[in-house]
Amino acid sequence: MTKRVLLAKPRGYCAGVDRAVVTVEKALETYGPPVYVRKEIVHNRHVVDTLTERGAIFVDEADEVPEGALVVFSAHGVAPAVHEQAAARSLRTIDATCPLVTKVHQEAKRFARDDYDILLIGHEGHEEVDGTSGEAPTHIQLVDRPEDVDSVTVRDPSKVVWLSQTTLSVDETMERVNQLRDRFPELQDPPSDDICYATQNRQVAVKAMAAECDLVLVVGSRNSSNSKRLVEVALQAGASAAYLVDYAREVDPAWLEGVSTIGVTSGASVPDVLVMDLLAWLADRGWAEVQEVTTANEKVAFALPRELRKALKDSVR
Repeated sequence: MTKRVLLAKPRGYCAGVDRAVVTVEKALETYGPPVYVRKEIVHNRHVVDTLTERGAIFVDEADEVPEGALVVFSAHGVAPAVHEQAAARSLRTIDATCPLVTKVHQEAKRFARDDYDILLIGHEGHEEVDGTSGEAPTHIQLVDRPEDVDSVTVRDPSKVVWLSQTTLSVDETMERVNQLRDRFPELQDPPSDDICYATQNRQVAVKAMAAECDLVLVVGSRNSSNSKRLVEVALQAGASAAYLVDYAREVDPAWLEGVSTIGVTSGASVPDVLVMDLLAWLADRGWAEVQEVTTANEKVAFALPRELRKALKDSVR
């Protein structure tokens, strides 16, 4: 039996996650600890633990931050009410919201101004959904599961638009859109695709190799929406089995029995060191041959948040 690993590319960090993590690192270097962070900066256990060791303090809400302190808003975005809460406590803020999430916020505000009913496809309780909904709470209805489609009510069927959480499965989102369109034939599409380029690219890479894999291991955290989607996409695309693990040590040796080809990928909030650890763990057990499966080369990069760029410039003077 030939043992081999198919390694998906692209995988791991996207531009928005990289920007958010570097934002907290630079804030710690520039201002010194503690730097408060509202919610997890990105949904990854290792990243949060590493930043905590360096002096970041993660809180659930801005009212847990001491008055006048520095707080970073996570990559998932926040509702206007959170900015107001921070201002009321005289907090210094750095907004590390991913620019692709900000784009969805702008779309929500624009369609609300034009008095559309907005159907937001996403997962209830996810921070990104809470942030987007907060931009236009009276105009937005969340559509999560298939049964939610039936309970949607709109004022004018000719003024309805859909938006989506950026980290969903492309296929699942379009399935929901088609269900909505059956009910509302005039449903409008967003001006540009809301699903983030990195989420799409990672799903395409998994689809390209899944059918050849007896097992797919996705490195990512349980609360990472895009990582969980990769497991689902792998199974739908023909992988015999697929599991989500934060660390190599979480792999159950029983999963490897009778397996020749293992696919490996990672969610958009996962540092590549964790993937390398997994490859080393698999090599020790006989899966030393690694073939990279490349479906795209990502060249996207985002500038650091404005507030931080200004502070870094001032510190150089």
